[in-house]
Amino acid sequence: MNEIKNKVKTKIQDNRQRRADRKQAGERSRGVYLLPNLFTTAALFAGFYAVIASMDGNFEKAAFAIFIAMILDGMDGRVARMTSTESQFGKEYDSLSDMVSFGIAPSLVMYQWGVDHLTSLSGFWGRAGWFVAFAYCVCAALRLARFNTTAGTDKADKRYFDGLPSPAAAGVVAGFILFDDTFGFDPNLSFVPALILTFVAGVLMVSDIKFRSFKDLNLARKVPFHIMILVPLLIALIAVDPHKTLFVLFFIFAASGPVGLIMRKVKGEQTESLIPEDVQDSLISDLEEE
Repeated sequence: MNEIKNKVKTKIQDNRQRRADRKQAGERSRGVYLLPNLFTTAALFAGFYAVIASMDGNFEKAAFAIFIAMILDGMDGRVARMTSTESQFGKEYDSLSDMVSFGIAPSLVMYQWGVDHLTSLSGFWGRAGWFVAFAYCVCAALRLARFNTTAGTDKADKRYFDGLPSPAAAGVVAGFILFDDTFGFDPNLSFVPALILTFVAGVLMVSDIKFRSFKDLNLARKVPFHIMILVPLLIALIAVDPHKTLFVLFFIFAASGPVGLIMRKVKGEQTESLIPEDVQDSLISDLEEE
């Protein structure tokens, strides 16, 4: 009898010690933080709604739902940091939500949009559509997996993203649908650029091209007066004509990576050409001696 009591007592003490260790490490043994995960759930719902709306042929609502998911996705992390409710569960849940909202939803919305507009074309375009949609979806999954494995490590440079972020890629895809809806282009002409744009957005996600993250932007410091004018002007443009403005903004951001890469390579070649070959050989030999 005493042996059983001792085993129970030891078990209770072990459980108490585990809870104390979790508390000291900043973890919770049970439950999850409600507030930041509510925003993540809302973003997940927006992505889910985008898929449902596209099945019903409401592509404008589907595209805007993706942009709403983008806003909510940006808020959950900030809310978690402001309220000190960051957790590993929240990070994993946010990643799964991103996969739905910025991986599955944009690919399916674009596919449904293409099928709805191109019912008169041959089966080749249908197969091309689902291939590109699946390729985009895979690239989004790989992009999120790479981000999860490198975030918080010494290799991660907070000033830049490695590859196009999945929300930005989703913004390009959803923005094109809104852009096309405004001008009413011929579906036979707009579908091919849509396929190319979706495929390129997917490739940019898994590329090693650097994209500015703007995480080093200090909002507390003083800025030139013209910058303060640009901010309300940009908000006004989005409010007045979101169909065109959103696509143009995300397209410029997506193009900034490849353009910046080309400019850096050109500048590097120009710098090398300014240094005489004998000086270059001398510098190389000095480095080898060191």
